[in-house]
Amino acid sequence: MSTSEAAPAPAPAATVIPIDDVARHHGKVPAPPPAASSAAPPAAAPAAAATTAAPRKTGLPFFRRADRGSRCVALIDFVLRIAAFGPTLAAAIATATSDETLSVFTQFFQFRARFDDFPALLFFMVANAIAAGYLVLSLPFSAAVVLRPQAIGLRHLLLVCDLIMVGMLTAAAAAAAAIVDLAHSGNVRANWVPICMQFHGFCQRTSGSVVASFLAVLVFVFLVILAAFAIRRR
Repeated sequence: MSTSEAAPAPAPAATVIPIDDVARHHGKVPAPPPAASSAAPPAAAPAAAATTAAPRKTGLPFFRRADRGSRCVALIDFVLRIAAFGPTLAAAIATATSDETLSVFTQFFQFRARFDDFPALLFFMVANAIAAGYLVLSLPFSAAVVLRPQAIGLRHLLLVCDLIMVGMLTAAAAAAAAIVDLAHSGNVRANWVPICMQFHGFCQRTSGSVVASFLAVLVFVFLVILAAFAIRRR
């Protein structure tokens, strides 16, 4: 190479272009949104979160207004069962303790009136004891119906059991009433003398037991009517 050749001219300074500008120029990276639009999503986000976080109002069966009438009927049923427990238990206890012995005779000649000497009174005492036990056992089921009036299965179960108790208690009370009437009035044609002139305590206890048992029968009838009414409404 000859010394006469001119030296190469210096290279011009390179222009620096930002990478994001190049990408934006070629359509690879979208332009950032303006300041006003970038501030909008944070403001809308809490509203959307509040919308999604708000609990849905679902009507629970326990709080439905349509069940208020059924719940009142179930509450009356519960109270009536408590009310019927007293007469049945009192009738059973009074009949079981109605034995009486006349004190005018010696130990060799005694006259006694015992309830188990009369099959009707024995059946009456057992029936009232069973009815009292049933009323205690039925209280949890009745309380469950108060809490959940839509439980139709429990209503049917209580209705069937109440009908059984009505039949049994009515038969027992009617049989005992016949014996008590015979003890008070006797029977002239059969030469049966009334014994209540001598056995006052026995007659008073058995008479009171029969009255209490018929009151319990009346309460059971109301229970059956309430159960049938509640089931028909469903």
